[in-house]
Amino acid sequence: MAANDSHLDWVLAIAPYRRDAEHLNTFLAQNGVDVRRADGLDELTALLEQAPGVLVATQEALNPEVLKAIGRHLVDQPEWSEMPVVILLDRMMPQARVRSELSSVWPRSRQLYYQRPVTALELLSGIQSSLLARLRQRDVRDHIEREIELRRELNHRVKNILSSISSIFQMTRRRAVSLNEFADDFAGRLAALANVHSAVFQANGESVEFSRIAELTLSPYRANGANRVRFGGPAVLLSPEAATTLALCFHELATNALKYGALSKPEGRVTLNWSVSQDEDLTIQWIESGGPPASEPERSGYGTRYIRSALYSLFGTPPSILFRPQGLRCALAGPLTRVSPKDPEV
Repeated sequence: MAANDSHLDWVLAIAPYRRDAEHLNTFLAQNGVDVRRADGLDELTALLEQAPGVLVATQEALNPEVLKAIGRHLVDQPEWSEMPVVILLDRMMPQARVRSELSSVWPRSRQLYYQRPVTALELLSGIQSSLLARLRQRDVRDHIEREIELRRELNHRVKNILSSISSIFQMTRRRAVSLNEFADDFAGRLAALANVHSAVFQANGESVEFSRIAELTLSPYRANGANRVRFGGPAVLLSPEAATTLALCFHELATNALKYGALSKPEGRVTLNWSVSQDEDLTIQWIESGGPPASEPERSGYGTRYIRSALYSLFGTPPSILFRPQGLRCALAGPLTRVSPKDPEV
């Protein structure tokens, strides 16, 4: 529920005598308070269902049927709610007795009493204070709902991360020929996952810049020469899921380049670039040069299988992975809408 909804910010007024009702309605309206008047039990019930911010009632309006209708509404309030009720009493009516009686039939209500005649300024101040109290309640409600949403999202993300770790562990184990190789590969993949998780966390789980993911993933491979690994492209926002997937894919490509490809030679270079077409298609290219000739292995390793599977799932189209004498090339094009958040902020 949006924080700026306005159905809590109006006053429901009930007064049986026409002069009192009209005076109360005119007085509040003239002071900028949205007021709606209930002239009968059915109308009162219907307006209560619309969740007024504050109820203002004269003592004469509180017959048994009205007391029950209001009492039912107060009992059925959500946990965050405690609707303020302003009561206008006759001068001779003992306030303590009325307060005691109404508190027993109206649970969970903020009751504010005025004995007539009451000055306009005093009454207006009391009603405005009650509306402010209602606003604070609504803030609490929004906070509770946001906390529940965050917990659900956190639970979902933790499950996804654990699933990714389990998959990385199993596929790394199958290809490892020694315990040291397994430990190094597994640690590197977890580090890539941790880096992108930090980026998503810093972005409050909303969206992450493509360039930020490239920087986090590839910066460790630039340590021995800033010009050996280059990347660039236009500003593109990625959803958290897309950012995680691309980071792991870039890590696999970089690790392969370090072991067997361009980064295994001092003169080798890697270029990552991306672009967006007029049709809102995102194109990504990974190009290696200056290293040993790339030859397609007889059996695909974990990295290649993961890249093909993950990018196909992300874009709905498989990547092109070419093993050329000049070096490995990986290219992909797909709809930007599949990797960008639904409502990107520019």
